Amino acid sequence: MKIMVTGGAGFIGSHLCDRLLAQQHSLEVVDDLSLGREDNISHLFSNPAFRFHNCSILDERFDEIMAAGSFDVVFHLAANSDIQEGSRDRRVDLQRTFQTTFAVCEAMARNDVRQLLFASTSAVYGDVSAPAPEDFGPLEPISFYGAAKLASEAYCSAYAHRHDIRSWVFRFPNVVGARATHGVILDFIRKLKNNSSELQVLGDGNQQKPYLHVHELIDAKLLAWQRVQPRPLEVFNIGPESATTVRCIAETVVEEMGLAGKTRISYQNQPFGWPGDVPRFAYDLRKIHALGWRARGSSDNAMRRAVRDLLAESEV
Repeated sequence: MKIMVTGGAGFIGSHLCDRLLAQQHSLEVVDDLSLGREDNISHLFSNPAFRFHNCSILDERFDEIMAAGSFDVVFHLAANSDIQEGSRDRRVDLQRTFQTTFAVCEAMARNDVRQLLFASTSAVYGDVSAPAPEDFGPLEPISFYGAAKLASEAYCSAYAHRHDIRSWVFRFPNVVGARATHGVILDFIRKLKNNSSELQVLGDGNQQKPYLHVHELIDAKLLAWQRVQPRPLEVFNIGPESATTVRCIAETVVEEMGLAGKTRISYQNQPFGWPGDVPRFAYDLRKIHALGWRARGSSDNAMRRAVRDLLAESEV
């Protein structure tokens, strides 16, 4: 197939490109490198089935790329993925997440591209106490990131119904692994490299969320794409059946960096890390399990694997 990947130079997008090319698809990546890195995909430049466009989805050039590409499917991952940055500047999620999704949907409708795989998030659910199924409601996000993703989902649905674009929406958990550009694991590693004597943790450390390794996330996405034909839209939660506390992450990073017994870990007296942070979250995963996918490892295992991935990267 001829595939466009938006945000393909980013953390998740670059791993997805590796997998799609291994499956003999032809790819074009659009990424403005605001969060993505050219180094993540430079190893693909010599592949004749791969092409990279350093371009914003909000530029006129994006429409030209879409019109010329004769694409079969778009994997849309381009978005602001830094929730804290979106809290500091409320325009970030509007522009980089919602407006880019609208631009992708509109370009697809104009150019008769009929398949869309959209990367959404558990943040659309908001602060809920029970494991949330895909048809949970009302959806009440508490971050601007979650709000922009929810609005994007709504536009994906409208375009799916009005323009015959079959759409898969995937609500991601905390995804971890090599090439990550932000997140609690990377934050802790950077803090400890700057000051190994103390690690300051945002929140009380009891925040607990599911963590999934990026390779397993891609397994789930591609399985759902292969096995489900949306009529016209399907939503899937993806994640492990377990969760990990921030306290466990802090202790694991300290251990893997060889600093156990040498580093003091300090916590704050509040249940969340920053405004808009959901302290605890759990998915209902029956829908993706029914397709035959389950996370191979626990959330703790994925987190530890990611710590090792990122430490190995920083030593290169």
